[in-house]
Amino acid sequence: MKCPACENNLTEIQVGSLKVDVCQRGCGGIWFDAFELQQVDQQEETAGEALLQIERDESLVVDASRKRACPRCPEVKLYRHWFSSKIRVQVDECPNCGGYWLDAGELAQIRSGQGGPSEGMKGSGSALSGDVIRYLYRMQSKR
Repeated sequence: MKCPACENNLTEIQVGSLKVDVCQRGCGGIWFDAFELQQVDQQEETAGEALLQIERDESLVVDASRKRACPRCPEVKLYRHWFSSKIRVQVDECPNCGGYWLDAGELAQIRSGQGGPSEGMKGSGSALSGDVIRYLYRMQSKR
């Protein structure tokens, strides 16, 4: 399989009872098939510790704004969204097979529960202030 971020070949590694595909000595990203990410997304899940140490090429620059193809379903583009409403880490998910692509460092942010805006979302204005929400509510109420 090809890495959706840098096009290197992904390497399958065994982590506990889980097999995941990683971009070793490339961008350091990780591919999780459907339902695999849920097995390592919490700090107390020890299998996830090994995935925090993926060897990567620090000189490699990845374009975070580029649409990425699913490594399992190459004809399908990954859908980028927040991991959860509480953990603001941007992840890529395949709408076809349900797999997840995490860029280097995103798993650590998810496991710590402290994800902030990722590079592609900084300054995007995705958060609405209370004043804007109140204004929109008043406009809707006047209809």
